[in-house]
Amino acid sequence: MFGTFSLDDPATWAVLLLPVLAAIAVLILGFVLGRLAQRAIVQWLPRAGGNSLTVAPLAGQAARYGIIVFGIITALGFLGVPQASIFAVVGAASLALALSLQNTLSNVASGIMLTWIRPVAVGEYITGDGVEGEVVEIGLFGTRLRSTSGLFVFTPNNKLWNGAITNHSREPRRRIDVDVTIPDTANIASIRRALLSVAGRDKRVLTDPAAIAYVSSFGTATVTLKLRFWVATPDYRPTLRDLTEAAKLAVNTMLAAKDEGVAQVSESPDPHVVNSGAQTPE
Repeated sequence: MFGTFSLDDPATWAVLLLPVLAAIAVLILGFVLGRLAQRAIVQWLPRAGGNSLTVAPLAGQAARYGIIVFGIITALGFLGVPQASIFAVVGAASLALALSLQNTLSNVASGIMLTWIRPVAVGEYITGDGVEGEVVEIGLFGTRLRSTSGLFVFTPNNKLWNGAITNHSREPRRRIDVDVTIPDTANIASIRRALLSVAGRDKRVLTDPAAIAYVSSFGTATVTLKLRFWVATPDYRPTLRDLTEAAKLAVNTMLAAKDEGVAQVSESPDPHVVNSGAQTPE
């Protein structure tokens, strides 16, 4: 006997089991709806344009966990737990979790700040907290990057937010420096004109600001000239590669013709590459 109920009475089992079954159904529905909501947000929000592609993963995860929590609270209500008790337990649990999961909550807050302040966006190439790569996703707890060698890189949001971030993709143009080392007996003016001619023949080199070539340093028996020019960010890597080779060939041709030695050419020490977007000028 349970009070006025008899376990032999089917009605008793109906009264006892229906709330349990309803609670289980609500829990399952909450998890399913949470997953569907996350998927819908990730698929549909980027179509709004703007920063939606960056916000979508974080918003989807927040919606999913919010629906799951709501489902748990509703399920407890079906089991007869008073709402006041539920919220008291939730409050106490939230405080305990906040104290024990400070780093996790910091990641959540940092993820929100990253999507709000927008120092980075999906598709941009960044450097921060000792990691670098193209941003693939800014999630609720961490940011996923893809390195130039195709490696998967994951960094917690708070590490990225609390450190300095260098965004190589935000500006529409990028500066390139090519250093050419020649013998100090070479005709500097002629080689300078040859370097400017190399830059002027390439349509990817911007005319504003104009390319310049100047003596940047001296060695024991050498002189180093620097060819400096600007390109649109998508053209950065191919132009750097092509004009470094072209500058070497042009200068070596001049020096070989005059038996003045062979030039040594080096590019700026900046390996950062991006396939889309823009990079910050240096």
